[in-house]
Amino acid sequence: MRIDRYGIVGLIVSAGLLGIGCAPQPVNPSFPVSRAWAVRDLGRMAGDRKPLERPLVVISGFLDPGLAALSMQSRFADVTGDRRIAAVSLFECCSFKQCRQKILDVVGRAFPSDDPSQTREVDVLGFSMGGLAARLAAEPSRDGIRRLRIHRLFTIDSPNQGAVRAAQLPLLHPLQKDMRPGSAMLVRLNSRPPPYQVFAYVRLGDKPVGERNARVGGNPMWWVSTLPMTNPHADAVQDPRILADIARRLRGEMPLASMPPAPLPPGL
Repeated sequence: MRIDRYGIVGLIVSAGLLGIGCAPQPVNPSFPVSRAWAVRDLGRMAGDRKPLERPLVVISGFLDPGLAALSMQSRFADVTGDRRIAAVSLFECCSFKQCRQKILDVVGRAFPSDDPSQTREVDVLGFSMGGLAARLAAEPSRDGIRRLRIHRLFTIDSPNQGAVRAAQLPLLHPLQKDMRPGSAMLVRLNSRPPPYQVFAYVRLGDKPVGERNARVGGNPMWWVSTLPMTNPHADAVQDPRILADIARRLRGEMPLASMPPAPLPPGL
């Protein structure tokens, strides 16, 4: 895989987006699930697989060569027994237009459709920037490019309202500008509610994104504490509590997180 100057600089940026957290944190009353219980529940689902209602698209985040997407693809194939899961890496993208096209290309190849205006209907799980890119790919296009037809969108620690660290750091990568809170792209994207269901998750202590920035309008967002000795942002894609709740929803089971979602703890 070719790494150009943006990729090299971006790796430096991403190094500044990480931080380890291990201080005791509160339990979400609307999502009071322990790591151990979630691991057992994922094991239960793996032993009693239920297929997906529709194809699933999993998308990695900023400067990830695809590790997060492959991890999610493997996890949800394990609990569903379904191979209709397409993994998307946005590593080489230097603009959200390129991100959009990459998502549409992968989905078009994996799940062909004769509709020139939109892809087949899919559920989407986006980690970090992958969730934001999915929302942009689902927007109507003025240039005639087909849109991503989302039925349900799940986002994990995604900068839906922008990323705090994108604004704090000097501009070192083209994607960084559009991820700054208040950017023209984000204002336009968030000016109206999405025409599909959104379920957002965030871990406390996510300094690169900022917990409040993971929300999508009035759609539900659940927070969980960061597990000891894990990275609040980078390791969120492997958090068994979040994965178990999403897996249950994909399998048509009772979710672990309840409505209404508890507000973020005071001070966040």
